[in-house]
Amino acid sequence: MLAPLLNVLRRTALDALVLVPGANFRRVFGQDFHQMERPLAVIVPRQGEPVAVVPQLEMGSFSPLGFPGHVFSWRDETGYMGAFLAAGEALPGLRDGARIGVEGQRMRVFDLFALQKAFPGAGFVDIHAEISAIRLVKTPQEIALQREAIRISEAALEATLAEIRVGMTETEIESILLRNLFSHGADGLAFAPIVAAGDNAAKPHAHARPDYRIKPGDALLFDFGGSHQGYSADITRTFFVKEVSEHDRAFYETVLAANARGREISRAGITASDVDDAVQKVLEQSQFAAFCRHKTGHGLGLDVHEAPQIMRGNMQVLEPGMVFTIEPGLYREGEAGVRIEDDVVVTETGIECLTSFPRGLRLVG
Repeated sequence: MLAPLLNVLRRTALDALVLVPGANFRRVFGQDFHQMERPLAVIVPRQGEPVAVVPQLEMGSFSPLGFPGHVFSWRDETGYMGAFLAAGEALPGLRDGARIGVEGQRMRVFDLFALQKAFPGAGFVDIHAEISAIRLVKTPQEIALQREAIRISEAALEATLAEIRVGMTETEIESILLRNLFSHGADGLAFAPIVAAGDNAAKPHAHARPDYRIKPGDALLFDFGGSHQGYSADITRTFFVKEVSEHDRAFYETVLAANARGREISRAGITASDVDDAVQKVLEQSQFAAFCRHKTGHGLGLDVHEAPQIMRGNMQVLEPGMVFTIEPGLYREGEAGVRIEDDVVVTETGIECLTSFPRGLRLVG
């Protein structure tokens, strides 16, 4: 169970690491816990028995994990600090001079403060990237779960498009999409969906508006994903309502060409930087170069955004089993935006595109 974490400790030469609820925790223990006002932490030393600090409220879910160490539980009325101090007493070697790794992008400040009191004199180091690397290469079982999340999401999108009519608001369309995601089998949302039309589509992270009604000629962008047993889909498709101008058609075809270039070049042995560079060059060498806004993509799995980041300067070499997005976009502020996003997995011979929803320009409404 803890072997991946002990490998991280050997590679980093740290004395211990701490996991809090999140994707890394779920990957190790197969169970997710909410991060609320009640801290939960697992402390894994390089040598000796691990310990866990667990709210009594969560013990019914934590006990079946078969945690191979001592558990210090705590109740709301007594507070969590006593449990952290008991954990510190159980691991006396993690005090003065010890170096403890934490998930810098996940751990909250009050979690860290509690650990500092429990392990006085220890130094805390952000090794989020090193811990998260245990999720870089997906197992066949993980890929199968991700494939199902994508299948559900694509079926929901197709069903939603059949219901769209001119005059609907963005929030009305968003509610249809949500209904279809759950009716097609999603057990959660990978993230809050983006449904954006017209000038709103030019905002890469737009929010659906309740007062804007779609009209002919609008770009209509969907960026969304359902989840299946914790694994995420992340799909973007852009459509046009009823009609499309020649200028917008060329705009769309440029993004489509960049997406195709990303799928064409991706393979094991090249870097994430190589992929982004090839995709960005398609956009930068077009008449729409001024409208580039972001990198090509990001890793995808238990987290919607995880390693590897598909961007220039990231020299991470792609390996079979890595899953990431290819999502070039162009954004004319105040007018329209187009993004086309696929989810791919690196194979021994290239990539497999897990998304199959058609990419060709399509009119809806």
